[in-house]
Amino acid sequence: MHNARQSALITGANSGLGQAMATALAAEGMDIGIVARDAARGERARELMCQQTGNPRVRLYVADLADQQSVRALAEAVLKDFEQLHVLINNAATAFPRRRLSPDGIECALAVNHLAPFLLTHLLLERLKGSAPARILHVGTRMNTALDFDDLNWERRRYRMMQAYGQSKLGLLHQTFELARRLQGSGVTVNCVFPGVFKSNLGGTDGAQGPGWKLIALLLGWALPTPEQAAKRVLRLMRDPSLADMNGCYFDGRQPLTAPRQARDLDANRRLWQISEHLTGQQPDRVQIFKPAV
Repeated sequence: MHNARQSALITGANSGLGQAMATALAAEGMDIGIVARDAARGERARELMCQQTGNPRVRLYVADLADQQSVRALAEAVLKDFEQLHVLINNAATAFPRRRLSPDGIECALAVNHLAPFLLTHLLLERLKGSAPARILHVGTRMNTALDFDDLNWERRRYRMMQAYGQSKLGLLHQTFELARRLQGSGVTVNCVFPGVFKSNLGGTDGAQGPGWKLIALLLGWALPTPEQAAKRVLRLMRDPSLADMNGCYFDGRQPLTAPRQARDLDANRRLWQISEHLTGQQPDRVQIFKPAV
């Protein structure tokens, strides 16, 4: 069990931005939990972090964030290992060139990028409140889009990878704003931060990236910031004393961003929150939002 030291849990931390953030926090002496889908890659990342930082207190959790049963098992393990949790960074994200359904019958980008953070945060929220002051950081993107509430599962429209990705990340922004209102006075803050464009392997596992996507990354990669540089932009929200009390904000580094119009709609925030509760089983009267997988 952990006690007085500061602790943090970071999803998608076996590579890229997540690994860079976890390494930086481990270097500061924090107790770290990293979440990876692949056990071997996760263990390599954990060992490297320990070697680079001299901090042995890096714990690996293996979870498939597309599977809500796996998310629940993850939360149960974290609650068992961490008596206090001061930072939760929902960083993991994915994109797919073709529509896929999760084990729960949900389009996978929506499942991983929005519903997994929603469920994980819900399951860890009391531990965060009990460790206050605590912070939740959502790693977002910068796309001017809107959710199609009538077709969240992409059953009626032609599936488009980046549109599905953008809408799922917009869901994370809706979630940020609604959760911030619910956390007022709790000692826990939640903000969403755009880390900027950087060298990333988004969608790079399981053949998710198409050849065109890989070619763009190859051609432009030399000019892009590193994950370590992007990590500094995200972690600034934790380190800057002037931002300590900020809650329900959307940042590009330290600069505030204007959210897409739909995300600024309180009714839309609440509507997606209620849908997310139903889709993650947080309400006993779960309703059929869309057709389950067959």
